[in-house]
Amino acid sequence: MRLWLNRVRADYSRHSPRRGRPRKTALVAERSARREAEARASGAEAMVAHLKLVIAKLKRERFGPSAERGSQLLDQLELQLEELAASATEDELAAKAKSGEDGTVVTSFTRKKPVRAPLPEHLPRERVVIPAPAVCPCCGGKLAKLGEDVTETLEVVPRQWKVVQTVREKFTCRRCEKITQPPAPFHTIARGRAGASLLAMILYAKYGHHQPLNRQSESFAREGIDLDVSTMADWVGACTAALAPLVELIRRHVLGAARLHGDDSTVPVLAKGKTVTGRVWAYVRDDRPFAGPAPPAAVFYYSCNRDGEHPRKHLAAYAGLLQADAYGGFNGLYDPKRSPAPITEAACWSHGRRKFFVLADIAKSAPGREPRAPLAVAAVRRIDAIFAIESEINGLPVEQRLAVRTARIAPLVAELESWMRTERARLSRHADVAKAMDYMLKRWTAFTRFLSDGRICLTNNAAERALRGIAIGRKNWLFAGSDRGGERAAAMYTLIATAKLNNVDPQAWLADVLRRIADHPARRLHELLPWNWQKPAIAHTAAA
Repeated sequence: MRLWLNRVRADYSRHSPRRGRPRKTALVAERSARREAEARASGAEAMVAHLKLVIAKLKRERFGPSAERGSQLLDQLELQLEELAASATEDELAAKAKSGEDGTVVTSFTRKKPVRAPLPEHLPRERVVIPAPAVCPCCGGKLAKLGEDVTETLEVVPRQWKVVQTVREKFTCRRCEKITQPPAPFHTIARGRAGASLLAMILYAKYGHHQPLNRQSESFAREGIDLDVSTMADWVGACTAALAPLVELIRRHVLGAARLHGDDSTVPVLAKGKTVTGRVWAYVRDDRPFAGPAPPAAVFYYSCNRDGEHPRKHLAAYAGLLQADAYGGFNGLYDPKRSPAPITEAACWSHGRRKFFVLADIAKSAPGREPRAPLAVAAVRRIDAIFAIESEINGLPVEQRLAVRTARIAPLVAELESWMRTERARLSRHADVAKAMDYMLKRWTAFTRFLSDGRICLTNNAAERALRGIAIGRKNWLFAGSDRGGERAAAMYTLIATAKLNNVDPQAWLADVLRRIADHPARRLHELLPWNWQKPAIAHTAAA
């Protein structure tokens, strides 16, 4: 009997389900579900963090400080300063007037404002002498001059318009009855009635101060001068054609450099009742950072889009160094098979630093939004140390720049590379800090080329400065009414920017060039370039 019970129990245990199996199955299912939930939660958190960072970037681009908004911020600060100064002066005068009304004694005060600089010596002086008494007001005795006190006040004479009559007298010979008359002088515009100074003022106001011709026409009308917009537009076109040879000389000078800065910017252009986006390309030659003797200059081009064919066309015959950003349209210029020769790429450290700075700035304004912000801050500090040393050697010859870079900057660059590669290996490829590191590491050869060539600058700021005026002007009005207008504007920007780079007053230079270029020998046109130009000695005493 006992044997039979043991067999029954064995069969029951053999065919019945195990008690622990359901528990283990539930545990496995629970763990799996928990892992999936954790994965979804981490993915959601990562997406939330990413979206917050994107929103912060967009807010910063819209509301935060930027290179193009720097001038607006400066204007706001200057406006605040002038308002505070005006309020302080108004309050001071009101306090003095009130003390006088009360009958109290007004004590002398020490001027809090700094001593003003003397007025410019080159300005003409007009003496206004206050009549003195003929005799002593006390005793009626005779007066003898002891000296004088002169108070100078800056004044302005409103703009004056005049009509210049060029007279050519005719003479006849009583013997042979032949008529003699001096030849007619050359004019900037054939059969035009505008003088060189007026033309230069219109050109510089339009392309230098970003005042469209319609606004200028309204301003002239308030002064009693009716100049139609179409008339001034004809003058602008004629002046552009007259100055075209100088634009070509500047272009040759710029493209003859061993190193160029290149950049582009968007510009609004009117097309068939709507506004489209064109591009303006700037190429700057500036050898002053390495004490080069060549004068600085800039050349501008206009295009209706940003296709890579445009820089390839602009630099078709160029084969030197090009400092630019990582725009893909430049890649064809660096092709080893390019004819006549490949262009050597030099990257801009300002662009690389900017990507880290944006992340560090966002983290500063909203702590905890970007978990990798300490890496961005560390990168900015390391790059700033390189910039600090580089600023010390700006303007030194090539050999001295290379010596300092080899001794002091190269170790910092090597440490930066090692640090970025180490930290990059720990980051996800989706992290924004990783993208900022990849921007530099993938182009490390171009970023470190300045260590072996003293002519290369650390940044591409020269080209960005050349385009800054366009960025300011495009917010005031349309850049051009057509593609032809864009090409015309690019030519005028070439002249104005080159004059400014050589510390020459663009309007005065344009006026003198327009006055002389019509009868100036073609083989001596280089004399009219800004770096060869000397301001005419029309002494200011003539105005006095």
